[in-house]
Amino acid sequence: MVWYRKNPNYFVEIPELPTASQTIEDIVGQPWTIETLIEKEQQREAEGLKARSLRQIIEDLEDEVLANAGVDVFEEVFKLIFTKLYDELACHRKWKGQKFLRFRNQNTASQLKTSIQDLFDEAKAKWPGVFSDDEKIKLTPDHLQVCIGSLEEWKLFNSNLDVVDDAFEYLVNKSSKGEKGQYFTPRWVIDMCVRMLNPEEDETLIDPACGSAGFPVHSIFHVWKKILEGEGLPNSNLFTMDEKPTRCTEYARDKVFGIDFDDKSVRVARCLNLIAGDSETNILHLNALDWKKWNETTKQDEWADTYHEGWKKLRKLQTKKGDYRNFQFDVLMANPPFAGDIKQTDMLAPYVLAHKLNKDGSQGKLESAVGRDLLFIERNLDFLKPGGRMAIVLPQGRFNNSSDQRVRQFIAERCRILAVVGLDQSTFKPHTGTKTSVLFVQKWNDDGEIGSLCKKVDDYNIFFATQRKQSKDTSGEKIIAKDKGGKSLRDTHGHWVIQHDLFNHDGLTEDGIAEAFEEFAKKEKLSFFV
Repeated sequence: MVWYRKNPNYFVEIPELPTASQTIEDIVGQPWTIETLIEKEQQREAEGLKARSLRQIIEDLEDEVLANAGVDVFEEVFKLIFTKLYDELACHRKWKGQKFLRFRNQNTASQLKTSIQDLFDEAKAKWPGVFSDDEKIKLTPDHLQVCIGSLEEWKLFNSNLDVVDDAFEYLVNKSSKGEKGQYFTPRWVIDMCVRMLNPEEDETLIDPACGSAGFPVHSIFHVWKKILEGEGLPNSNLFTMDEKPTRCTEYARDKVFGIDFDDKSVRVARCLNLIAGDSETNILHLNALDWKKWNETTKQDEWADTYHEGWKKLRKLQTKKGDYRNFQFDVLMANPPFAGDIKQTDMLAPYVLAHKLNKDGSQGKLESAVGRDLLFIERNLDFLKPGGRMAIVLPQGRFNNSSDQRVRQFIAERCRILAVVGLDQSTFKPHTGTKTSVLFVQKWNDDGEIGSLCKKVDDYNIFFATQRKQSKDTSGEKIIAKDKGGKSLRDTHGHWVIQHDLFNHDGLTEDGIAEAFEEFAKKEKLSFFV
Protein backbone atom coordinates (compact mmCIF):
# COMPACT_ATOMS: atom_id res chain seq x y z
CA MET A 1 0.00 0.00 0.00
CA VAL A 2 1.06 3.60 -0.66
CA TRP A 3 -0.09 6.45 1.60
CA TYR A 4 -0.06 10.22 1.18
CA ARG A 5 0.26 12.34 4.31
CA LYS A 6 -2.28 15.12 3.74
CA ASN A 7 -1.63 16.72 7.11
CA PRO A 8 0.37 15.74 10.21
CA ASN A 9 -2.45 13.60 11.56
CA TYR A 10 -4.15 12.25 8.45
CA PHE A 11 -3.08 9.79 5.74
CA VAL A 12 -4.82 8.98 2.45
CA GLU A 13 -4.31 5.69 0.58
CA ILE A 14 -3.24 6.22 -3.03
CA PRO A 15 -3.05 3.57 -5.78
CA GLU A 16 0.64 4.13 -6.67
CA LEU A 17 3.59 6.50 -6.45
CA PRO A 18 3.44 9.43 -8.88
CA THR A 19 5.74 9.29 -11.92
CA ALA A 20 8.20 12.06 -12.76
CA SER A 21 5.55 13.78 -14.89
CA GLN A 22 2.76 13.56 -12.28
CA THR A 23 1.96 15.58 -9.18
CA ILE A 24 0.59 14.01 -6.02
CA GLU A 25 -2.77 15.66 -6.82
CA ASP A 26 -2.92 13.71 -10.09
CA ILE A 27 -2.68 10.44 -8.17
CA VAL A 28 -4.94 11.37 -5.26
CA GLY A 29 -7.53 12.76 -7.66
CA GLN A 30 -8.00 9.60 -9.75
CA PRO A 31 -11.76 9.09 -10.16
CA TRP A 32 -13.64 6.37 -8.28
CA THR A 33 -16.78 4.52 -9.31
CA ILE A 34 -18.94 1.93 -7.55
CA GLU A 35 -16.64 -0.69 -9.07
CA THR A 36 -13.75 0.97 -7.19
CA LEU A 37 -15.55 0.45 -3.89
CA ILE A 38 -16.28 -3.18 -4.79
CA GLU A 39 -12.61 -3.72 -5.65
CA LYS A 40 -11.58 -2.24 -2.31
CA GLU A 41 -13.96 -4.62 -0.52
CA GLN A 42 -12.47 -7.57 -2.38
CA GLN A 43 -8.91 -6.38 -1.73
CA ARG A 44 -9.52 -6.14 2.01
CA GLU A 45 -10.88 -9.69 2.02
CA ALA A 46 -8.00 -11.02 -0.08
CA GLU A 47 -5.55 -9.53 2.39
CA GLY A 48 -7.40 -11.20 5.23
CA LEU A 49 -8.40 -7.94 6.85
CA LYS A 50 -11.32 -8.34 9.20
CA ALA A 51 -14.27 -6.40 7.77
CA ARG A 52 -15.34 -3.50 9.94
CA SER A 53 -19.00 -2.58 9.94
CA LEU A 54 -20.26 0.93 9.29
CA ARG A 55 -21.40 0.93 12.91
CA GLN A 56 -17.84 0.27 14.12
CA ILE A 57 -16.50 3.07 11.91
CA ILE A 58 -19.07 5.47 13.39
CA GLU A 59 -18.16 4.39 16.92
CA ASP A 60 -14.48 5.10 16.17
CA LEU A 61 -15.31 8.50 14.68
CA GLU A 62 -17.47 9.28 17.68
CA ASP A 63 -14.61 8.50 20.08
CA GLU A 64 -11.83 10.15 18.10
CA VAL A 65 -13.50 13.09 16.35
CA LEU A 66 -17.17 13.77 16.96
CA ALA A 67 -17.08 13.74 20.77
CA ASN A 68 -15.04 16.97 20.66
CA ALA A 69 -16.74 18.52 17.65
CA GLY A 70 -19.55 20.24 19.57
CA VAL A 71 -22.29 18.83 17.30
CA ASP A 72 -25.26 16.47 17.51
CA VAL A 73 -23.63 13.17 16.55
CA PHE A 74 -26.85 11.63 15.22
CA GLU A 75 -27.59 14.61 12.99
CA GLU A 76 -24.12 14.98 11.52
CA VAL A 77 -23.49 11.26 10.90
CA PHE A 78 -26.99 10.92 9.42
CA LYS A 79 -26.21 13.79 7.01
CA LEU A 80 -23.01 12.07 5.86
CA ILE A 81 -24.68 8.66 5.36
CA PHE A 82 -27.59 10.34 3.56
CA THR A 83 -25.15 12.21 1.28
CA LYS A 84 -23.02 9.15 0.55
CA LEU A 85 -26.08 7.03 -0.28
CA TYR A 86 -27.16 9.71 -2.76
CA ASP A 87 -23.66 9.92 -4.25
CA GLU A 88 -23.45 6.14 -4.79
CA LEU A 89 -26.90 5.97 -6.39
CA ALA A 90 -26.32 9.07 -8.53
CA CYS A 91 -23.05 7.60 -9.81
CA HIS A 92 -24.53 4.15 -10.45
CA ARG A 93 -27.57 5.53 -12.30
CA LYS A 94 -25.63 8.40 -13.96
CA TRP A 95 -27.97 11.10 -12.63
CA LYS A 96 -27.18 14.46 -14.23
CA GLY A 97 -24.42 12.71 -16.13
CA GLN A 98 -22.48 11.89 -12.95
CA LYS A 99 -19.84 9.28 -13.86
CA PHE A 100 -17.67 9.30 -10.75
CA LEU A 101 -18.12 9.36 -6.98
CA ARG A 102 -17.92 12.79 -5.39
CA PHE A 103 -17.97 11.75 -1.73
CA ARG A 104 -14.15 11.86 -1.71
CA ASN A 105 -11.50 13.34 0.55
CA GLN A 106 -9.90 15.55 -2.08
CA ASN A 107 -8.59 19.12 -2.18
CA THR A 108 -8.19 21.30 0.90
CA ALA A 109 -10.40 20.99 3.97
CA SER A 110 -12.30 24.18 3.12
CA GLN A 111 -12.83 23.10 -0.52
CA LEU A 112 -14.02 19.69 0.69
CA LYS A 113 -16.55 21.35 3.02
CA THR A 114 -18.00 23.27 0.08
CA SER A 115 -18.18 20.25 -2.26
CA ILE A 116 -19.78 17.95 0.35
CA GLN A 117 -22.32 20.65 1.28
CA ASP A 118 -23.23 20.97 -2.43
CA LEU A 119 -23.65 17.17 -2.63
CA PHE A 120 -25.80 17.21 0.53
CA ASP A 121 -27.99 19.94 -1.01
CA GLU A 122 -28.51 17.78 -4.13
CA ALA A 123 -29.47 14.82 -1.93
CA LYS A 124 -32.03 16.92 -0.03
CA ALA A 125 -33.58 18.06 -3.30
CA LYS A 126 -33.81 14.48 -4.60
CA TRP A 127 -35.09 12.98 -1.33
CA PRO A 128 -37.21 15.67 0.37
CA GLY A 129 -38.77 15.52 3.82
CA VAL A 130 -35.74 14.08 5.65
CA PHE A 131 -33.85 17.33 6.27
CA SER A 132 -35.09 20.91 6.05
CA ASP A 133 -34.18 22.79 2.89
CA ASP A 134 -31.84 25.15 4.73
CA GLU A 135 -30.05 22.44 6.76
CA LYS A 136 -26.25 22.67 6.67
CA ILE A 137 -23.42 20.30 7.59
CA LYS A 138 -22.17 21.68 10.90
CA LEU A 139 -18.86 19.83 11.18
CA THR A 140 -15.76 22.01 10.85
CA PRO A 141 -13.73 21.50 7.64
CA ASP A 142 -11.02 19.61 9.55
CA HIS A 143 -13.49 17.32 11.37
CA LEU A 144 -15.39 16.75 8.12
CA GLN A 145 -12.18 15.82 6.32
CA VAL A 146 -11.43 13.06 8.82
CA CYS A 147 -15.01 11.72 8.63
CA ILE A 148 -15.06 11.69 4.82
CA GLY A 149 -11.68 9.97 4.77
CA SER A 150 -12.98 7.24 7.09
CA LEU A 151 -16.18 6.65 5.12
CA GLU A 152 -15.25 7.23 1.47
CA GLU A 153 -14.03 3.73 0.56
CA TRP A 154 -16.93 1.83 2.18
CA LYS A 155 -19.82 0.92 -0.11
CA LEU A 156 -23.12 1.54 1.70
CA PHE A 157 -25.38 0.04 -0.94
CA ASN A 158 -25.85 -3.71 -1.21
CA SER A 159 -28.87 -5.85 -2.05
CA ASN A 160 -30.83 -5.16 1.17
CA LEU A 161 -29.36 -1.99 2.75
CA ASP A 162 -28.28 -3.94 5.86
CA VAL A 163 -24.98 -2.02 5.89
CA VAL A 164 -26.75 1.22 6.83
CA ASP A 165 -29.50 -0.54 8.81
CA ASP A 166 -27.09 -1.55 11.55
CA ALA A 167 -25.57 1.93 11.74
CA PHE A 168 -28.96 3.64 11.96
CA GLU A 169 -30.09 1.23 14.66
CA TYR A 170 -27.04 2.17 16.73
CA LEU A 171 -27.55 5.92 16.23
CA VAL A 172 -31.29 5.99 16.90
CA ASN A 173 -31.23 3.59 19.84
CA LYS A 174 -28.48 5.61 21.45
CA SER A 175 -30.27 8.92 21.04
CA SER A 176 -33.89 8.06 21.73
CA LYS A 177 -35.44 4.70 20.91
CA GLY A 178 -34.37 2.66 23.92
CA GLU A 179 -35.88 5.19 26.30
CA LYS A 180 -39.33 4.42 24.89
CA GLY A 181 -38.94 0.64 25.03
CA GLN A 182 -38.97 0.23 21.25
CA TYR A 183 -36.09 -1.62 19.64
CA PHE A 184 -35.39 -2.26 16.00
CA THR A 185 -36.33 -5.76 14.90
CA PRO A 186 -33.44 -7.96 13.72
CA ARG A 187 -33.63 -8.36 9.97
CA TRP A 188 -33.76 -12.16 10.09
CA VAL A 189 -36.92 -11.93 12.23
CA ILE A 190 -38.40 -9.42 9.75
CA ASP A 191 -37.62 -11.70 6.81
CA MET A 192 -39.28 -14.65 8.55
CA CYS A 193 -42.45 -12.61 9.11
CA VAL A 194 -42.48 -11.36 5.52
CA ARG A 195 -42.08 -14.89 4.16
CA MET A 196 -44.85 -16.22 6.40
CA LEU A 197 -47.38 -13.47 5.56
CA ASN A 198 -46.32 -13.46 1.89
CA PRO A 199 -47.48 -9.96 0.78
CA GLU A 200 -48.45 -9.63 -2.89
CA GLU A 201 -48.07 -6.83 -5.43
CA ASP A 202 -51.75 -5.85 -5.33
CA GLU A 203 -51.98 -5.76 -1.50
CA THR A 204 -51.59 -2.77 0.81
CA LEU A 205 -49.26 -3.03 3.80
CA ILE A 206 -48.58 -0.94 6.91
CA ASP A 207 -46.39 -0.90 10.02
CA PRO A 208 -47.91 1.50 12.60
CA ALA A 209 -44.76 1.42 14.79
CA CYS A 210 -42.27 1.28 11.95
CA GLY A 211 -38.97 2.39 13.51
CA SER A 212 -36.48 2.42 10.62
CA ALA A 213 -39.11 0.80 8.34
CA GLY A 214 -37.63 -2.69 8.42
CA PHE A 215 -40.96 -4.42 7.80
CA PRO A 216 -42.05 -2.07 4.96
CA VAL A 217 -38.66 -2.08 3.22
CA HIS A 218 -38.17 -5.86 3.41
CA SER A 219 -41.74 -6.38 2.22
CA ILE A 220 -40.89 -4.19 -0.76
CA PHE A 221 -37.85 -6.38 -1.45
CA HIS A 222 -40.01 -9.52 -1.16
CA VAL A 223 -42.53 -8.27 -3.73
CA TRP A 224 -39.83 -6.83 -5.99
CA LYS A 225 -38.13 -10.21 -6.22
CA LYS A 226 -41.41 -11.77 -7.36
CA ILE A 227 -41.83 -9.04 -9.99
CA LEU A 228 -38.24 -9.36 -11.24
CA GLU A 229 -38.56 -13.13 -11.41
CA GLY A 230 -41.86 -12.81 -13.27
CA GLU A 231 -40.26 -10.46 -15.81
CA GLY A 232 -37.13 -12.60 -16.15
CA LEU A 233 -34.83 -9.91 -14.71
CA PRO A 234 -31.76 -10.56 -12.51
CA ASN A 235 -31.55 -9.89 -8.78
CA SER A 236 -27.98 -8.60 -8.51
CA ASN A 237 -25.80 -7.81 -5.51
CA LEU A 238 -26.56 -4.14 -6.23
CA PHE A 239 -30.28 -4.91 -6.08
CA THR A 240 -31.28 -1.69 -4.30
CA MET A 241 -29.26 0.47 -6.70
CA ASP A 242 -30.44 -0.96 -10.00
CA GLU A 243 -33.21 0.68 -12.00
CA LYS A 244 -36.50 -1.17 -11.42
CA PRO A 245 -39.49 -1.89 -13.64
CA THR A 246 -42.41 0.51 -13.22
CA ARG A 247 -44.35 -2.19 -11.33
CA CYS A 248 -41.69 -2.18 -8.62
CA THR A 249 -41.68 1.56 -8.03
CA GLU A 250 -45.48 1.74 -8.20
CA TYR A 251 -45.78 -0.91 -5.49
CA ALA A 252 -43.39 0.93 -3.15
CA ARG A 253 -45.02 4.26 -3.91
CA ASP A 254 -48.69 3.29 -3.64
CA LYS A 255 -49.06 0.20 -1.48
CA VAL A 256 -46.60 0.45 1.43
CA PHE A 257 -47.04 2.65 4.51
CA GLY A 258 -45.37 3.24 7.86
CA ILE A 259 -46.15 5.34 10.94
CA ASP A 260 -43.97 6.18 13.95
CA PHE A 261 -44.13 8.73 16.76
CA ASP A 262 -40.34 9.18 17.07
CA ASP A 263 -38.98 11.95 14.85
CA LYS A 264 -35.50 10.48 14.37
CA SER A 265 -36.87 7.06 13.45
CA VAL A 266 -39.29 8.57 10.94
CA ARG A 267 -36.49 10.45 9.20
CA VAL A 268 -34.34 7.32 9.00
CA ALA A 269 -37.33 5.34 7.72
CA ARG A 270 -38.11 7.98 5.11
CA CYS A 271 -34.50 7.97 3.96
CA LEU A 272 -34.50 4.20 3.36
CA ASN A 273 -38.00 4.20 1.92
CA LEU A 274 -37.31 7.10 -0.44
CA ILE A 275 -34.51 5.03 -1.94
CA ALA A 276 -36.82 2.05 -2.36
CA GLY A 277 -39.78 4.11 -3.57
CA ASP A 278 -37.82 6.03 -6.20
CA SER A 279 -38.03 9.37 -4.35
CA GLU A 280 -41.52 8.87 -2.91
CA THR A 281 -42.51 7.45 0.48
CA ASN A 282 -45.56 6.97 2.68
CA ILE A 283 -43.76 7.06 6.05
CA LEU A 284 -45.67 9.44 8.34
CA HIS A 285 -44.79 11.10 11.65
CA LEU A 286 -47.91 10.33 13.71
CA ASN A 287 -48.85 8.63 16.96
CA ALA A 288 -50.74 5.58 15.70
CA LEU A 289 -52.38 5.02 19.10
CA ASP A 290 -53.73 8.55 19.45
CA TRP A 291 -55.62 8.90 16.18
CA LYS A 292 -58.08 11.41 17.67
CA LYS A 293 -55.33 14.04 17.47
CA TRP A 294 -54.41 13.33 13.85
CA ASN A 295 -56.58 16.18 12.56
CA GLU A 296 -54.75 18.60 14.82
CA THR A 297 -51.34 17.31 13.69
CA THR A 298 -52.04 17.10 9.97
CA LYS A 299 -53.28 20.70 9.77
CA GLN A 300 -49.88 22.06 10.79
CA ASP A 301 -48.23 23.64 7.74
CA GLU A 302 -44.76 22.25 8.46
CA TRP A 303 -46.12 18.71 8.87
CA ALA A 304 -48.24 18.97 5.71
CA ASP A 305 -45.30 20.26 3.67
CA THR A 306 -43.41 17.03 4.38
CA TYR A 307 -46.10 14.36 4.63
CA HIS A 308 -49.00 15.56 2.48
CA GLU A 309 -48.67 13.04 -0.38
CA GLY A 310 -48.43 10.01 1.92
CA TRP A 311 -51.26 11.33 4.09
CA LYS A 312 -53.50 11.73 1.05
CA LYS A 313 -52.89 8.09 0.07
CA LEU A 314 -53.47 6.85 3.63
CA ARG A 315 -56.87 8.58 3.81
CA LYS A 316 -58.01 6.73 0.69
CA LEU A 317 -57.72 3.51 2.69
CA GLN A 318 -60.14 4.61 5.41
CA THR A 319 -63.17 2.39 5.94
CA LYS A 320 -65.26 5.51 6.36
CA LYS A 321 -64.26 9.00 5.28
CA GLY A 322 -63.17 11.11 8.25
CA ASP A 323 -62.81 8.06 10.52
CA TYR A 324 -59.14 7.62 11.38
CA ARG A 325 -59.75 4.55 13.50
CA ASN A 326 -60.64 1.97 10.85
CA PHE A 327 -58.76 1.23 7.64
CA GLN A 328 -58.69 -1.38 4.88
CA PHE A 329 -55.13 -2.76 4.86
CA ASP A 330 -54.40 -6.27 3.62
CA VAL A 331 -51.22 -6.86 5.63
CA LEU A 332 -49.79 -5.42 8.83
CA MET A 333 -46.45 -6.22 10.49
CA ALA A 334 -45.20 -4.53 13.63
CA ASN A 335 -42.89 -4.69 16.61
CA PRO A 336 -44.58 -2.17 18.90
CA PRO A 337 -42.98 -0.74 22.06
CA PHE A 338 -43.44 -3.22 24.91
CA ALA A 339 -42.07 -1.18 27.79
CA GLY A 340 -43.92 1.61 29.56
CA ASP A 341 -47.61 2.19 30.10
CA ILE A 342 -50.08 4.69 28.68
CA LYS A 343 -51.89 6.61 31.43
CA GLN A 344 -53.74 9.42 29.61
CA THR A 345 -57.45 8.70 30.06
CA ASP A 346 -58.49 10.47 26.84
CA MET A 347 -56.11 8.26 24.89
CA LEU A 348 -57.17 5.06 26.68
CA ALA A 349 -60.93 5.60 26.60
CA PRO A 350 -61.66 4.31 23.04
CA TYR A 351 -59.88 0.98 23.58
CA VAL A 352 -61.72 -2.14 24.69
CA LEU A 353 -58.47 -3.55 26.11
CA ALA A 354 -58.04 -0.42 28.25
CA HIS A 355 -61.12 -1.36 30.29
CA LYS A 356 -61.57 -3.91 33.02
CA LEU A 357 -63.80 -6.88 32.30
CA ASN A 358 -66.89 -7.32 34.47
CA LYS A 359 -67.82 -10.78 35.77
CA ASP A 360 -70.64 -11.01 33.25
CA GLY A 361 -68.18 -10.32 30.44
CA SER A 362 -69.29 -6.74 29.83
CA GLN A 363 -66.94 -3.78 29.59
CA GLY A 364 -66.03 -2.35 32.98
CA LYS A 365 -64.12 0.65 34.30
CA LEU A 366 -61.16 2.23 32.57
CA GLU A 367 -57.76 0.96 33.70
CA SER A 368 -55.39 3.56 35.21
CA ALA A 369 -52.46 2.39 33.06
CA VAL A 370 -52.21 0.03 30.07
CA GLY A 371 -49.16 -1.39 28.28
CA ARG A 372 -48.46 0.12 24.86
CA ASP A 373 -48.24 -3.30 23.26
CA LEU A 374 -51.79 -4.16 24.40
CA LEU A 375 -53.17 -1.03 22.80
CA PHE A 376 -51.25 -1.80 19.62
CA ILE A 377 -52.89 -5.23 19.39
CA GLU A 378 -56.31 -3.60 19.25
CA ARG A 379 -55.17 -0.67 17.12
CA ASN A 380 -53.50 -2.95 14.57
CA LEU A 381 -56.71 -4.92 14.07
CA ASP A 382 -58.47 -1.62 13.38
CA PHE A 383 -56.05 -1.03 10.51
CA LEU A 384 -56.89 -4.38 8.87
CA LYS A 385 -59.79 -5.13 6.59
CA PRO A 386 -61.77 -8.38 7.11
CA GLY A 387 -59.48 -11.17 5.93
CA GLY A 388 -56.41 -9.01 6.51
CA ARG A 389 -53.44 -10.59 8.25
CA MET A 390 -50.99 -9.47 10.91
CA ALA A 391 -47.63 -10.38 12.44
CA ILE A 392 -46.83 -8.72 15.76
CA VAL A 393 -43.89 -9.18 18.15
CA LEU A 394 -45.07 -9.46 21.76
CA PRO A 395 -43.55 -10.24 25.16
CA GLN A 396 -43.90 -13.95 25.92
CA GLY A 397 -45.98 -13.15 28.98
CA ARG A 398 -48.90 -12.04 26.83
CA PHE A 399 -49.22 -15.68 25.72
CA ASN A 400 -48.77 -17.21 29.19
CA ASN A 401 -49.91 -14.90 31.96
CA SER A 402 -53.30 -15.70 33.50
CA SER A 403 -53.94 -11.96 33.83
CA ASP A 404 -53.79 -11.65 30.02
CA GLN A 405 -56.48 -14.25 29.37
CA ARG A 406 -58.88 -11.49 28.33
CA VAL A 407 -56.34 -10.28 25.75
CA ARG A 408 -56.09 -13.73 24.21
CA GLN A 409 -59.88 -13.99 24.21
CA PHE A 410 -60.15 -10.57 22.53
CA ILE A 411 -57.83 -11.73 19.73
CA ALA A 412 -59.52 -15.11 19.28
CA GLU A 413 -62.96 -13.50 18.92
CA ARG A 414 -61.74 -11.26 16.10
CA CYS A 415 -59.13 -13.39 14.33
CA ARG A 416 -58.00 -16.80 13.31
CA ILE A 417 -54.73 -17.46 15.14
CA LEU A 418 -52.42 -18.67 12.40
CA ALA A 419 -49.15 -19.21 14.23
CA VAL A 420 -47.04 -18.42 17.27
CA VAL A 421 -43.24 -18.45 16.86
CA GLY A 422 -41.06 -18.22 19.95
CA LEU A 423 -37.87 -16.20 19.45
CA ASP A 424 -34.55 -16.74 21.19
CA GLN A 425 -34.08 -14.85 24.46
CA SER A 426 -31.12 -12.88 23.06
CA THR A 427 -33.06 -11.55 20.04
CA PHE A 428 -33.25 -7.96 21.31
CA LYS A 429 -29.99 -7.84 23.23
CA PRO A 430 -28.05 -5.76 24.14
CA HIS A 431 -31.12 -3.53 24.64
CA THR A 432 -33.35 -5.98 26.51
CA GLY A 433 -33.40 -9.66 27.44
CA THR A 434 -37.20 -9.87 27.37
CA LYS A 435 -38.38 -13.18 25.91
CA THR A 436 -40.60 -12.54 22.90
CA SER A 437 -42.77 -14.41 20.41
CA VAL A 438 -44.35 -13.44 17.11
CA LEU A 439 -48.12 -13.80 16.81
CA PHE A 440 -49.60 -14.32 13.33
CA VAL A 441 -53.35 -13.85 12.84
CA GLN A 442 -55.90 -13.36 10.08
CA LYS A 443 -58.95 -11.26 10.76
CA TRP A 444 -62.26 -13.08 10.46
CA ASN A 445 -64.43 -12.04 7.55
CA ASP A 446 -68.00 -11.04 8.27
CA ASP A 447 -70.12 -14.18 8.51
CA GLY A 448 -71.58 -15.21 5.17
CA GLU A 449 -69.46 -12.78 3.16
CA ILE A 450 -69.06 -13.86 -0.45
CA GLY A 451 -65.50 -14.75 -1.38
CA SER A 452 -64.47 -14.95 2.25
CA LEU A 453 -60.69 -14.88 2.84
CA CYS A 454 -61.04 -16.15 6.38
CA LYS A 455 -64.49 -17.45 7.17
CA LYS A 456 -65.12 -17.82 10.89
CA VAL A 457 -64.98 -21.37 12.23
CA ASP A 458 -65.06 -22.74 15.77
CA ASP A 459 -62.25 -25.25 15.46
CA TYR A 460 -59.02 -25.03 13.46
CA ASN A 461 -55.33 -25.94 13.56
CA ILE A 462 -52.61 -23.52 14.75
CA PHE A 463 -48.93 -23.60 13.82
CA PHE A 464 -46.47 -23.45 16.76
CA ALA A 465 -42.67 -23.26 16.52
CA THR A 466 -39.68 -22.17 18.59
CA GLN A 467 -36.34 -20.84 17.42
CA ARG A 468 -33.62 -23.28 18.47
CA LYS A 469 -30.49 -21.81 16.85
CA GLN A 470 -29.28 -18.71 18.66
CA SER A 471 -28.68 -15.66 16.44
CA LYS A 472 -26.99 -13.43 19.02
CA ASP A 473 -24.73 -14.20 21.95
CA THR A 474 -25.56 -13.05 25.47
CA SER A 475 -23.86 -9.67 24.84
CA GLY A 476 -25.99 -9.02 21.75
CA GLU A 477 -23.33 -9.69 19.11
CA LYS A 478 -24.57 -11.45 15.97
CA ILE A 479 -23.52 -15.07 15.48
CA ILE A 480 -22.37 -15.80 11.93
CA ALA A 481 -23.37 -19.16 10.44
CA LYS A 482 -20.60 -21.55 9.40
CA ASP A 483 -20.32 -23.73 6.33
CA LYS A 484 -19.46 -27.44 6.57
CA GLY A 485 -15.78 -26.57 6.70
CA GLY A 486 -16.26 -24.23 9.65
CA LYS A 487 -15.76 -21.07 7.57
CA SER A 488 -17.99 -18.03 8.17
CA LEU A 489 -20.78 -18.07 5.60
CA ARG A 490 -21.58 -15.32 3.09
CA ASP A 491 -24.46 -15.37 0.63
CA THR A 492 -24.31 -14.62 -3.10
CA HIS A 493 -24.72 -10.89 -2.37
CA GLY A 494 -21.76 -10.84 0.00
CA HIS A 495 -23.84 -10.55 3.19
CA TRP A 496 -22.82 -12.45 6.28
CA VAL A 497 -25.37 -15.18 6.95
CA ILE A 498 -26.68 -14.94 10.51
CA GLN A 499 -27.16 -18.23 12.34
CA HIS A 500 -30.83 -19.12 12.84
CA ASP A 501 -33.43 -21.72 11.92
CA LEU A 502 -36.17 -19.26 10.95
CA PHE A 503 -35.87 -19.82 7.17
CA ASN A 504 -33.56 -21.13 4.47
CA HIS A 505 -31.10 -18.37 3.53
CA ASP A 506 -30.83 -18.47 -0.27
CA GLY A 507 -30.34 -22.24 -0.32
CA LEU A 508 -27.21 -22.01 1.86
CA THR A 509 -28.86 -23.21 5.06
CA GLU A 510 -31.53 -25.76 5.90
CA ASP A 511 -35.26 -25.11 5.62
CA GLY A 512 -36.66 -23.58 8.77
CA ILE A 513 -39.80 -22.30 10.44
CA ALA A 514 -41.00 -20.20 7.47
CA GLU A 515 -40.85 -23.14 5.08
CA ALA A 516 -42.65 -25.38 7.58
CA PHE A 517 -45.37 -22.74 7.96
CA GLU A 518 -45.81 -22.43 4.19
CA GLU A 519 -46.38 -26.17 4.00
CA PHE A 520 -48.90 -25.87 6.87
CA ALA A 521 -50.63 -22.90 5.20
CA LYS A 522 -51.08 -24.74 1.93
CA LYS A 523 -52.47 -27.78 3.72
CA GLU A 524 -54.89 -25.55 5.63
CA LYS A 525 -55.77 -23.72 2.38
CA LEU A 526 -55.01 -20.30 3.87
CA SER A 527 -55.93 -17.58 1.39
CA PHE A 528 -52.45 -16.07 1.01
CA PHE A 529 -50.74 -19.36 0.09
CA VAL A 530 -53.38 -20.93 -2.12
